[in-house]
Parts: sequence; structure tokens; C-alpha cells
Amino acid sequence: MAFPRASQALSRFTVLDLTRVRSGPTCVRQLADWGANVIKIDALMEDAAGEQPGGPRRGSDFQNLHRNKRAMALNLKDPRGLEVFRRLAEKADVVVENFRPDVKTKLGIDYESVRKINLRIVYGSISGFGQDGPYHKRPGFDQIAQGMGGLMSITGAPGEGPMRVGIPVADLTGGLFCAIGILTALLEREVSGEGQWVQTSLLQAQIFMLDFQASRWLMEKDVAKQAGNNHPTSIPTGVFKTSNGYINIATTGGRIWERCAQAIGAPELVTNPDYATAPARSKNRDTLNAEINKLTMKKSTETWVSELNAAGVPCGPIYSIDQVFEDAQVQHLGMAQDVPNAENRHIRLVGQPVTLSRTPSRMAARPPEFGEQTDEVLAEFGFGADEVAALRQAKVV
Repeated sequence: MAFPRASQALSRFTVLDLTRVRSGPTCVRQLADWGANVIKIDALMEDAAGEQPGGPRRGSDFQNLHRNKRAMALNLKDPRGLEVFRRLAEKADVVVENFRPDVKTKLGIDYESVRKINLRIVYGSISGFGQDGPYHKRPGFDQIAQGMGGLMSITGAPGEGPMRVGIPVADLTGGLFCAIGILTALLEREVSGEGQWVQTSLLQAQIFMLDFQASRWLMEKDVAKQAGNNHPTSIPTGVFKTSNGYINIATTGGRIWERCAQAIGAPELVTNPDYATAPARSKNRDTLNAEINKLTMKKSTETWVSELNAAGVPCGPIYSIDQVFEDAQVQHLGMAQDVPNAENRHIRLVGQPVTLSRTPSRMAARPPEFGEQTDEVLAEFGFGADEVAALRQAKVV
């Protein structure tokens, strides 16, 4: 039985997945979810117990990162295992890894080594700080990148010290940027006939994600500081109390501010000189927020969300994670999707946030068990049954 593909969009590409933990698997997940033939290469060691860095194999985190893939187990530290990898790489389109920069060279699976046997290979690398430079040998972790990339200095309330974001944003964006780079290189290969080395790092990804906060410094020499829930430029924008919780209100420009003041029953705020202009509202942000809070506390979250949106004022509830997936619009978008599996296990994961009209993505296959499809994959790459048996006997696969 052929392995089910998640989509037809990338079905012509074969990807060798050497990644671990989060940033690399995030990258490869993008390719797998759009139908690429992804082969996850599990590290086969003498004490292999089916677990990989990043938590239990059947845990929610691992399952979410590795759906729509097949897996084989391979000992890359054995010369015979290296030869197996080379035979796979000869026919593959993409290799993705997120080792420390020197590890792949020691193993003999670096870009230059793979390029010698397959000029068309697109080789994706994610590191903590880059493939070279003064920090390239340092171990890279998301929170380190959040700190060095400036994010923690602008997250949290003033005076409370640096604060990390509640998701591994550097890991996730590093993976997404690598996937974009790989897809770009595959498009370019259609013209040149050659692959290339795609490189990114957690630090680069985090700095890029600073976006306008970075440009404020680069262009205007303005160093952004912590502002809590307050938007740095659109005021009033932030979190406001209601009679049964909290809401977000976002105003951009004078017209929306006027509509907001009318909707909350305080039209006089518009003509108050302390709030009449954007600079005035910025200067008197705290007192304006306090005035708005007095009014929003009189009604429920549900009422304000309805009334403010009806008035053309962007407003939304602030959900806990469970409430997110109970929301009618989230359910309509199909963000939570069941993964089919013969074991009848409950596997419900987050779907792709992008839709394509002709070649959509779907949850086609559960994440693989350790080395689950080793024999199947090797056979597809031309290994005979006797070869596979010998490799198993030697504990190479």
C-alpha cells in the first residue's frame, strides 16, 4: 500500500529529514504537510529505545511536529550507514539538518560532501547563530535567541525585567524561514539545474521578526522598551477589563478612535484636548486607558465584542488555549484536525494555516514509530532484501 500523501503540491520532491527537537522539524513539517516524500532518519544507536530529543515519541509535541512523514533508523557513525545515506542522497531533492555546524562535517554529511554526489540537492541548515562567525560553535536554544535577538527587552510590563514569549518563536520562525528558503531554491533549480545551500539561524530569524521595532532603531535610532499590553504607536490599543474578564481593543487612526469613544458611551473623550490627537493620546495613554477601563467594566466580554465590532472598532476576547478551539470561527477554519491511524489512537493536531484551492493539505498519516518504514524506504531506493538483512544484522539500520 502506497504511503498516503498530505497533498499533491510537493509530491514530486523527496526530503531526507535529519532534524531534531523543534526548529528543524518545523521546517520539514511544512514540506511534509504539502505532500513531499519525507523520510525522517532516526539516529540508530546501541541503546536506542525509540525516543528522540524533544519529548516522548507519542507525546503531543513530537506528534504535532512529525505527522505526514515516514521514518527509517540509520547509524550515521558507522561507515556503512554513511554509505546508505549517500545512496539515499543521490536520489533525494532536499536534505534538512539542524546539527551544530561542525557535527555534519565530522559525520561526512555536510553540504559540500552531499553536493559531490548530487549536484541538484537543496540542503537546508538551521543553527543557533549561523554556520560561521564568532558564535557559530555555541549551542543554540530558543530562549537564548529571544534574549540576544532583542525580543525579551520589549516583551512584558515596564519595570518587571526581561520576559520571554510564551511560544518558542525563534525556533518556529527559524524553521519556517528555512522552509521558505528551500522552496525558493527548488524553484531556482528549475532554471539553473543546480541545488544550493540554504542557511538560517535562530538569531537571524528572531532579529527579522523584530520587524518595525528593528527599523525604528535602524532608521530613527529609537530604542523600543517594554510596553506591556499597550501598542507602541496605535493608541488606545490594549487590554481592558470587562464585567467577566478581559478584551482587546485596537484603534488605528482618528476615525476608529472616534467610533470607539461613541461605542463605549464617552463621545466627550474625542474633544478632550488630552486625547484629541494621536500625540496627545500617546502622552496621556495611562489616564486614557483608565477612563476606558471604567466603562468597559460595566458590560461583559461577549457584549463588548459584539457592540464594538458592530461599530467598526476592532475588538476580540482573550482566550485560554481551550477556549481558542471552542470558538466558532476557529472550528469553521478547521484548525484542529484528526489524524487517521490503524491503532484508533486519539491524535488531534493543529492543521496548516494556509489553504490552496486545488491541492490542499490534510492530515494523511500519523507520525511514524522509531524506524518504522526502514525496509520499505530502502527497497524504494534500490536496496535488495539481502542487503537490508545484512545491514540489520550489522546494526547499521
